[in-house]
Amino acid sequence: MDDEARTPSGLDPAQRREPKGRPPWGRRWPPRHPRPDGGINHDYPRPAYAALDLGTNNCRLLVARPAREGFRVIDAFSRIIRLGEGMAASGRLGEAAIDRAMEALSICRDKMRNRAVTRARLIATEACRSAANGAEFRQRVHRDVGLDLEIVDRQTEAELAAIGCTPLMDPAAHGVILFDIGGGSSEIVRLGRNHPADGGPPVPSIRGWASLPVGVVSLAERYGGVKVDYALYEAMTDEVEAHVRRFADEYCTGLDLKAIHLLGTSGTVTTIAGLHLRLKRYDRRQVDGCWMLDGQVQAVLDELRAMSYEERVASPCIGAERADLVLAGCAILDAIRRVFPCERLRVADRGLREGMLVELMRADNVWAPSHGHAS
Repeated sequence: MDDEARTPSGLDPAQRREPKGRPPWGRRWPPRHPRPDGGINHDYPRPAYAALDLGTNNCRLLVARPAREGFRVIDAFSRIIRLGEGMAASGRLGEAAIDRAMEALSICRDKMRNRAVTRARLIATEACRSAANGAEFRQRVHRDVGLDLEIVDRQTEAELAAIGCTPLMDPAAHGVILFDIGGGSSEIVRLGRNHPADGGPPVPSIRGWASLPVGVVSLAERYGGVKVDYALYEAMTDEVEAHVRRFADEYCTGLDLKAIHLLGTSGTVTTIAGLHLRLKRYDRRQVDGCWMLDGQVQAVLDELRAMSYEERVASPCIGAERADLVLAGCAILDAIRRVFPCERLRVADRGLREGMLVELMRADNVWAPSHGHAS
C-alpha cells in the first residue's frame, strides 16, 4: 500500500538530519503548552499535536490541531515496515527491518518539524516490547533520528485503542467488543456505554481487556501466508479462538450479544470493508465508520479464502505488502466472531494514534469553552 500522505478527517466518521541530542519532542513533551502568566493567550496559533505508533508491521503518524469536539488532521504518514519480521525465529529485530524503521521514523521526524509540532507522544508496541534488542533499538532511534520512543505495555495499548475508537460506538448499544488486530499481538476490550466528556470525544468505559499473543505477522510466519488451505486456516483460527474464549470466560459471562456490536480496528477489517464496498482504490472516508452485517463479513472472508496469492496481490485493497498477511488477520477475526457472534460489525480506520491525540489534547484542556476553537 502507498504511504499515507494526508487526510482531512479527525475523529468524525470521516529529509534533514536532526542534530544529535534531545529533540524538541519526546514521549510527552512539554508537560503543557506555555501560556503567559499561566492563562490562555488567544493570540497564539492553535498548537500542532503529533502521535506516532511504531508497530510490528506499520509505522504510522498523525499530526493534528484541535477542533470543536475533536481535531483536524493536517498531516499523516503510514508505511508497512515489518519491524517484527523474523522475530518468531530469532527473538530479535533484524538489521533490514531496523533500517526500514529508521527510514520511516526519519520521515515522521521531518513531518513533525515541518508542521511545528509542540506536543507529541511516540510509542512502540509488541515488536519492541518482545525483542531481545528492543531497548538497544530505542537508543539507536534516539541517537540517530532524534526521537524518544516510549515502549508501552499491553494495557496502555488497549486503553489507547479504546479512547481512539469510542466515538464509533452505537449510542443505542449496551456496549461493544472492541478488537485491534496487530502485527505481533491483538488487543480485545469489552466496553460498556461510554461517558460524555466535558468537551471533546466521549470517555470509554472499559469493563475488561486482554492482549492476545497473536498478530498477523507472528501467525503468518508460523503457519505461512502465501498458500493457505482449509486445514491451515482452521488451525490458525482454533489457536486464536482458545485465547479469545479465555477473555470471554473472564469478562463477558452473561453478556447479551443482541445488545452489543463488534468494533474492529486494523488493516484486516479495513481491507474487508474495502472489498465489501468494491473500492477501486482504498478510501478512508468510506471505510472509517462503515457498518457491516455478519453475513456481509462472512461473504468477504469466503471471497478472500478463495483467492490465490496472486489475486490477493492484484487487489487494490490488499496489494503485495499485505497479501501474505491478510488471511492470518481473517483467522483472528473469525476466532473473535465465533466467540462473539454479533449481528453487526463497525469498521474503524483509527485507533492508537487517535487515542494518543485525544489524551494529549484533553490534558491541555483544549476543548474547554474558553478556547473557542474553530471547526
